[in-house]
Amino acid sequence: MFVSQGMNPRTKGGKWLCLAVIAVALCFCSTICGRAADTPTPELGDVGVRVREAPPTVNESQPPMPITPLLSRVKAPGRLEFCQEPVPLDLPDVRERLERELLLALQEQAQVILWLKRSSRYLPDVEAMLREAGLPDDLKYIPVVESALLPHAGSRKHAVGFWQFMESTGKRYGLVVNDRVDERRNLLASTRAAILYLKSLHAAFGSWTLAVAAYNMGEDGLADASLEQGTNSYYQLYLPLETQAFIFKILAVKLILWNPGQYGLQLAAADYYPPLPGDRVQVRCSQEIPIRLIAQAAKTYFKMIKDLNPEIRGSWLPEGTHTLLIPLGTASEFHERYRALVEQWLSAKDKQIYVVKEGDTLTSIAARFKVPVSSLLAWNRLKPKATIRPGDKLVVSRAGTESAEVD
Repeated sequence: MFVSQGMNPRTKGGKWLCLAVIAVALCFCSTICGRAADTPTPELGDVGVRVREAPPTVNESQPPMPITPLLSRVKAPGRLEFCQEPVPLDLPDVRERLERELLLALQEQAQVILWLKRSSRYLPDVEAMLREAGLPDDLKYIPVVESALLPHAGSRKHAVGFWQFMESTGKRYGLVVNDRVDERRNLLASTRAAILYLKSLHAAFGSWTLAVAAYNMGEDGLADASLEQGTNSYYQLYLPLETQAFIFKILAVKLILWNPGQYGLQLAAADYYPPLPGDRVQVRCSQEIPIRLIAQAAKTYFKMIKDLNPEIRGSWLPEGTHTLLIPLGTASEFHERYRALVEQWLSAKDKQIYVVKEGDTLTSIAARFKVPVSSLLAWNRLKPKATIRPGDKLVVSRAGTESAEVD
């Protein structure tokens, strides 16, 4: 054993020092042991691991903890219909699917509030058109789920507008869809197309529930699934997950919009967005006309014309006749102002032509006339990578210059 020189037990001083150290150590140990004796010894398992204390005994006579207000609100009702067709809430799976969509919707409370606010702006027109066509009122909730009542909503699959029509389907039911006009964004035009489409689906499947499921996934896919699985009950069909949830999303919207107070959403009448009132006018364009002229003739601004007519793409109206919505009360002298503005614009346009010269580029021309390249492209209907050649004629300047193309 190694012992330092200062504690050599063979010396007299070292002997007494060792005894002192031992005495101190014994006092320390006795103190620790005394404290340990006052502490209950933990129970040990067979392998020397501390055994967890048993959970406290539950008094079964005590009432359960009260459920939160949200949970009490999302309980499925005792009876529910979709388009006058009963929803089989007696099936546990159906009740669970409905409650799931209610919970998910209410989790996004800001979005739900916006549904409610927009509903007073758009749904009255949809309700009137469904009623006139003899279709169930519940179908009005489809555009809420599809687009949140936003005219410019789009999906990853390129469905667009209030009713989320694909381009081919929209054209099949009479909508104009091109690079200048997209009627999928127009509430009245797209609702007319949706009514025609839903009528055809109902005729094919004999059920509004199945018709709306087909609206979501396509009629061929639903017909194949029904044939393969041997059932025509939407609630028993195994379909793509989006379609399995689609009817329940609509039902959740129906319950919330029908009685928002039940879900803790108290809105005053003033909280709802008012309709966008306007006068409808026929506008004839002998050639493409900038929308700013329409705005000036209607005594308003560019954005208002675009907001009232979301189907218009870009900053121009193409050649032809168009039915437009302009601010309420401005139709009486609109046409007179419009003709004067167009004549003035056409006269000035002829004086704003620049003939492209050797070595010119769009950038150099824009710099010469101190205008943005984007405006030069918009005025001349050119794409960003367009090629210009000597002798080409370009419009280079306009009073009240338009900005770059706006979709």
